[in-house]
Amino acid sequence: MKQEDSYLYIFDRHSEAEQAIRALSASGFDMKQLSLIGKGFHSEEHPVGFYTMGDRIKTWGGIGAFWGGFWGLLFAPAVFFLPGLGLIAMAGPIVAALVGALEGAVLVGGTAALGAALSRIGVPKEQLIKYETALKADKYVLMVHGSSADVAKARAVLETDKQAEAA
Repeated sequence: MKQEDSYLYIFDRHSEAEQAIRALSASGFDMKQLSLIGKGFHSEEHPVGFYTMGDRIKTWGGIGAFWGGFWGLLFAPAVFFLPGLGLIAMAGPIVAALVGALEGAVLVGGTAALGAALSRIGVPKEQLIKYETALKADKYVLMVHGSSADVAKARAVLETDKQAEAA
């Protein structure tokens, strides 16, 4: 993946991440320049699942409704089980970076694979633990990728969102 600018946000709840993504979509931001990573499946009272139907991923379960709403908006949805993190849903350019990290290593732990993927998209190594810790705490990480102008546009849209912790 070519080196681009990235800006990351951490959200405590999926509703906050959803609000941010919808705001970016409404502003005309290219949804292919967003990545979202999160989990939050372990507290489900109902089964959660993901399956493909043609080229679309379908979901069921409480949080599945949240992710299901974004599979149509975000590029390259995927679900992985990463040791140390558990079941992680993600979409966007981070998916290709994670697959590349997994293919490039014979034996790698889940957090190491995610760290390698985040490094591939330009996250400084000294900040990796921050995002891994956020994911372990069932938070959501939204990444904006693109040129400096693209990142600035997204930051301007999300600037008023007090729910997000900008990184």
